[in-house]
Amino acid sequence: MQVHSIFKSSIVFCIFNVFMGSAQQNSIVPEQPIPLDREVIVDTLSNGLTYYIRENAEPRENAELYLVVKAGSLQETDGQQGLAHFTEHMAFNGTKSFPKNELIDYLQAAGVRFGADLNAYTGFDQTVYQLPVPTQNKEVFKTAFKILSEWAGHIVFGSEEIDGERGVIVEEERQRGKNASQRMSEQLLPVLLANSRYADRIPIGKMEVIRNFEHDTLRAYYKKWYRPQLQGIIAVGDFDKNKVEDYIKIYFGQLGESGETVIPETYTVPGNTNSLVKIVTDPEFPYTVATVMYKHPRKLIKTEGDFKNAIIRSAINNLVALRIAEEIESGTAPYLKASASYAGYQGGIGNLDAFTVQVVAKSAEELQSAIYGVMDQVNRAVLHGFTQSEWERVKLNFINAITKNYNEKEHVSSKSFVNQYLKHFLYGEAFMDMDYSYEFYKKGLGAITLEDLNQTVRSWVADQNQIILLQASEKDKEALPNEDVLRSWVNSFDRSVEAYVDSGNHEPLLAEPVKGGTIVSTKRVKSVGVTEYTLNNGVKVVLKETDFKNDEILFSGFSPGGVSLANEEDLPSAKLADNIIASSGAGSFNSIDLNKKMSGKTLAVSPYIGTYSEGIKGYAANKDFETALKLMYLYFTRPRKDTTTFNTILENYKVSLTNKYDNPIAVFQDSVNVAMKGRGAWAQGMDSMQLKTVDLDKALKFYKDRFKDFGDYTFVFVGSFKKDSIIGPIAKYLGELPSTGREETYKDVGIKPIPGIFERNVYKGLEDKATVVLAFHGDYTSSPENNMTLKALKAILEDRLVKRLREKESGVYSPSVAVSHVGIPNPYYSLSISFSCAPDRAEELISATKDELIKILRDGANEDDLNKFKAQNLRQHEIRMRQNSYWLNYLKSQYTHGQDLAVINNYGKRLNKLKVSKVNAFIKEYLNQRNQIKLVLYPESYGHAQSSD
Repeated sequence: MQVHSIFKSSIVFCIFNVFMGSAQQNSIVPEQPIPLDREVIVDTLSNGLTYYIRENAEPRENAELYLVVKAGSLQETDGQQGLAHFTEHMAFNGTKSFPKNELIDYLQAAGVRFGADLNAYTGFDQTVYQLPVPTQNKEVFKTAFKILSEWAGHIVFGSEEIDGERGVIVEEERQRGKNASQRMSEQLLPVLLANSRYADRIPIGKMEVIRNFEHDTLRAYYKKWYRPQLQGIIAVGDFDKNKVEDYIKIYFGQLGESGETVIPETYTVPGNTNSLVKIVTDPEFPYTVATVMYKHPRKLIKTEGDFKNAIIRSAINNLVALRIAEEIESGTAPYLKASASYAGYQGGIGNLDAFTVQVVAKSAEELQSAIYGVMDQVNRAVLHGFTQSEWERVKLNFINAITKNYNEKEHVSSKSFVNQYLKHFLYGEAFMDMDYSYEFYKKGLGAITLEDLNQTVRSWVADQNQIILLQASEKDKEALPNEDVLRSWVNSFDRSVEAYVDSGNHEPLLAEPVKGGTIVSTKRVKSVGVTEYTLNNGVKVVLKETDFKNDEILFSGFSPGGVSLANEEDLPSAKLADNIIASSGAGSFNSIDLNKKMSGKTLAVSPYIGTYSEGIKGYAANKDFETALKLMYLYFTRPRKDTTTFNTILENYKVSLTNKYDNPIAVFQDSVNVAMKGRGAWAQGMDSMQLKTVDLDKALKFYKDRFKDFGDYTFVFVGSFKKDSIIGPIAKYLGELPSTGREETYKDVGIKPIPGIFERNVYKGLEDKATVVLAFHGDYTSSPENNMTLKALKAILEDRLVKRLREKESGVYSPSVAVSHVGIPNPYYSLSISFSCAPDRAEELISATKDELIKILRDGANEDDLNKFKAQNLRQHEIRMRQNSYWLNYLKSQYTHGQDLAVINNYGKRLNKLKVSKVNAFIKEYLNQRNQIKLVLYPESYGHAQSSD
């Protein structure tokens, strides 16, 4: 589906979190340091620990607390490889005041979810612990600082817990790796990290070390590197900053300095005079991908000059991305996908940045033309630079994005601030207040010239520090070039490259005025603050005003029907209809011109056709809301037929399907889909044979049929508007949509889990890794009480399985339980358990899982189980209730199923009234033995072994 998101989220994030600077003066002073945000308390305790404190009201009554350690895998000795990461794990296995698992149990009972909230990560030069906590419970909030302080200096490292965690980390390495990506990385990293300590200090470590290290070796790492002068505390949230500072002084002031000062050595990745080239293939890798990198010294943002240069880099990234997207959309690109951008090298390691160019070829045989195509785009920018009209559009987008973020400064989430303070603590990068940033950004854009852009992009491509990588399928090995030929393809710039010529459609979005509709009735639903309108054509409009954001309107329009109403012979065309037509532009604008037309606007409009419904969804800033309505109107009434777009989409599908079944997960997923959805035509995914039958005219015909009668449509709008101000434009454009009085609903197309016992072993893949899916399903009666109880069952069962499979058996890293309940066309539920493990332990761990199921069926849940669920769910509900997206989805669901809107008001009461007896009744009913699924993915070698037996 084509989404007209005028400023990509990654760019917005970059502006918001990185490009924050100052502009109190009339001109940019390159060497002028950027002043730090005065709203942040930054100080250092006498023992050397640094802390950052900022009050922030979103989300309400919550705080983000972080412990940052300036040590990671680079600080390990040869015999400690992997122990920085192991130390992080041990923080959750017992501290001075919280033995063994008591810490996790305490936080879960306080509403903190393990994994989703409570978490940590280890990098090359840092270890970071994150603890989001509620602040309304003063004792819990205070205790959170005690927990952070004990992570900082009082982890217990019990021998039994250390040995139990070995298997967990082995399984983490298995779950995250043991695939084509890991195998190829093991060949590429020695090139990417050549002649550096990084190559020998990958954070996950060496499994030989993990299995065999002496306990004191782990304790020695902790003793040496976990010391106050290498630690920082970040606290952002809805709290009293003075109280927080007191807590930090109380708990962290007690930490000793641990003897002599230890300063971590600074490491980098050395430069290379000649190009480093590496070609790797793998039987399970589905694409042909070439990557070219040009390493550069890292550029931190500390001064006004740094800030201006950061804007320039972001602008060039955007300009090049737009050119590549335009070439792909025009159908002239000799590649499937491509990108070219300047960013931190491998995520920012070694004090390096890199300009990285990547291209996905249509096939191995077309690799040369793909490389020439993307390198021509780079060379075009280097030789001819950018045009003023391109730069003006990008400036519009930048100003639009920074203005929107500035307008939302009162609603910035606490987590959004954390990364700025983390970078300041680790690297000394500036963090800045939003007023200063906003003014500087406006001034900086005005000061940047085309020559600034053109000169900078020319500096990105150099003769030295170049790395060239090629990844491809093993079966395409014979079609690939050797290293010398690959290097020559990348560095061949003797082709004639013409300057970019900008063009566009300058017509108005709607050439003819819309007469508009009228409102025929109005109804106020006070219980949820909603107003319903019925328009002259039968369209129902639902408006909910909120103050969660200052400038955000979300919307969704929907109607029953969907692909379920397609003829089976036309099903492949119907399934792709929304993607094909929505990607083709609208009205007189093709996709390229439409994107240009939307420059400087914040909106997204995306029509869709699901299995049982069709509709449209999106968002808009207030100033762009009427434009979004116009675009909606065009997608509904003037869809485009575009052969170029059609061929491009089919080509993408063709390439993705060509090697799909070389991937063991794709093969396994087919079995999962059969088990969970059945074998009917509507349940099947697209395959190569079906793709050949997709017809553009049939797709357009089906799309038009789904959007030709709006008499049964409901449109929900949620956000920062006044209903009296927006109902007029809504009635104008939506009231003009056609309505023929057609009455229809969806058709039951048989998408449902296969009844009875379904078991299947799949043998695919090279690695020593098994993937297990166990599921239960059956008929279900949806109600607010039942749905809540089903969620409780899921949470309690997952907690039990973590304790059994991860902590007791040390055989699984992160077992997962998922539940869903479907109301259309026939209500049913499904509950699935999934995990990865060693193949030779799969049956043992399945038996352990079943043993836990037997126990919970026999003994039921207990009050502690349920209270944890209640605390966590209530906290998440309170956060969600102040999110426009949550309200949009809730209202859409209630209107789709014809359910009472006011049930949300009793959520807390329902949660409080939920009894253990109700949960245990659900356990007996829904962990039933009648409909079960057992699927296991084993490596191919296991299948051969069974055949020989």
